[in-house]
Amino acid sequence: MEKKVHTLDFEKPLRDLECQLEELLESSRKSDVDPGRVSTAAKVIEAEIDTAKREIYSNLTPWQKIQISRHPNRPYTLDFVERVFDDFEELHGDRTFGEDSAMVGGPAKLGGRSIMVVGQQKGRDTEENLKRNFGCPNPEGYRKALRLMKMAEKFSMPVVSLIDTPGAYPGVGAEERHVAEAIAVNIKEMAALNVPVVAIVIGEGGSGGALGIAVADRVLIFENAYYSVISPEGCAAILWKDRKYASDAAGALRLSPQDLLELGVVDGILPEPLGGAHRDWDSAAEFLKEALRLALDELRGLVPEKLLENRYAKYRDMGVFSE
Repeated sequence: MEKKVHTLDFEKPLRDLECQLEELLESSRKSDVDPGRVSTAAKVIEAEIDTAKREIYSNLTPWQKIQISRHPNRPYTLDFVERVFDDFEELHGDRTFGEDSAMVGGPAKLGGRSIMVVGQQKGRDTEENLKRNFGCPNPEGYRKALRLMKMAEKFSMPVVSLIDTPGAYPGVGAEERHVAEAIAVNIKEMAALNVPVVAIVIGEGGSGGALGIAVADRVLIFENAYYSVISPEGCAAILWKDRKYASDAAGALRLSPQDLLELGVVDGILPEPLGGAHRDWDSAAEFLKEALRLALDELRGLVPEKLLENRYAKYRDMGVFSE
């Protein structure tokens, strides 16, 4: 799918330089300008672009990182599946109520190793967003994910979970079908899965909607993603009584990858191409593929008893503090 360029406010100086370069190259194709002069001018602008990228993306605030995690050109779950895994076969339905297109999953291969992939999926346009419910799963989505995880357990396949959701869908229908119970059951059952589980926050990791597929032996996060008990807007609406304070809430929540690593909530941070994953899907996919390979190799030799013991200890250690 062709990506429509979307520019965040803090990216505008960089986009202006990129437009200058595009205009220069386009005009050179339509005129008899000396190619040497064009090449020299292009190199100057390219150097300015590289400098601007490093200045902008090396000093991002937590709120700016959240904006990047929500970038409409950012690769979503199925974009990564296409680039990281082989022989993916999507499976549908929860065998209880129906299909939820906000949650996708199925068996695949990673370097010849059979695995089960699950993840939330957003849409790129209005039609697809309605189909995918803006990446907000209903209870049947979580039950489908659990069905696939149980299938993976039956066939001794590791589970890979790709997290990218603002949160579970809070609508009346979802509440009637017990979305909170579905998430709670997933948390309980994932804690007891006797196969390795690796979860990666690829974009938004919002509240219980993320946690419902995130109980894992290794939890990783991309450097411009976030993982939080509540969105900055929701936090600002509660504490400041106004969503305009979302940027302040983003800092107070300590939801950046660096804070999460320090707190022990995640086990590692995946790098992104300079400028963010939305600028280079293929490179971001390579980072993800290598991280998955290393994590699964580390977990491969553990017997189920040791796997469960380590997983239990991992989550019991969270929240420990001293005064």
